[in-house]
Amino acid sequence: MIEARPSATAQRVAMRRAAHQFLDVPKVFDDPLALRILGDKAAAELRSSIENFQDGAARSLRAFLVARSRFAEDELARAVARGASQYVILGAGLDTFAYRNPYTESVLCVFEVDYPATQSWKQGLLAESGIAIPSSVIYAPVDFEHRTLADGLAQAGFDFQKITFFSWLGVTPYLTRDAVMSTFRFIAMTPPCGGVVFDYAIPRSSLSEDGQLALDALARRVAAAGEPLQTFFDPRQLAVELHRSGFRQLEDLDAIEINSRYFKDRDDGLAVTGGLGHLVSAKI
Repeated sequence: MIEARPSATAQRVAMRRAAHQFLDVPKVFDDPLALRILGDKAAAELRSSIENFQDGAARSLRAFLVARSRFAEDELARAVARGASQYVILGAGLDTFAYRNPYTESVLCVFEVDYPATQSWKQGLLAESGIAIPSSVIYAPVDFEHRTLADGLAQAGFDFQKITFFSWLGVTPYLTRDAVMSTFRFIAMTPPCGGVVFDYAIPRSSLSEDGQLALDALARRVAAAGEPLQTFFDPRQLAVELHRSGFRQLEDLDAIEINSRYFKDRDDGLAVTGGLGHLVSAKI
């Protein structure tokens, strides 16, 4: 992250979620606030450049982004049914769940954790867009490389005795391995019946030639934005490390499994290709 600047990748991700709302039928992830939160200028830019979201690479990336959001919110609903009453969104970016939360404040409190500059930028967009901030939302500004998640949540009033569900989307590749694993260890120490959904990138050597080219192109873009890729995980080794950290049940979805679950029998070409990203649900 570039100090005092909001995340550039957060806006790009939000643009793709918004594009999904009016480009893809049926929608995999329904988000009525996805376009609105961008603000008038960015929303107008999106509509005027919609051709940039239509090629194969753009569809594949959009498919992965909307699938991971759907996966996270599906798993959140299961966690609430198990008794979770706190939802922590790590690296919240322009995620809109907290502003369309179907649960009352007494059922689910939402903590948004993010880089301070990104969080301030988002709050400005919310005000500009006229999106109300519910009383169930609590902001916890944290720079993962310089402050622990535990410290940031404690200062925000997080209850360490309550069952908690975490989502951590689009973040782990940009952090150091130590920062990622220390966060997992913290999550694993929260009360039983909680858990986390996250995504991660597999090593370049595990990709096909086309996948390597796609990764190289992505790496150049994010590095130019000041957010270089840093951490990749081998799926088998990651599973071992997560079990050692205290997670008891894992589900790891690769591109084939994501497509089978969310994009089966579509005729519009919306599907995940390349295989770089995996989605994981890890329960405590």
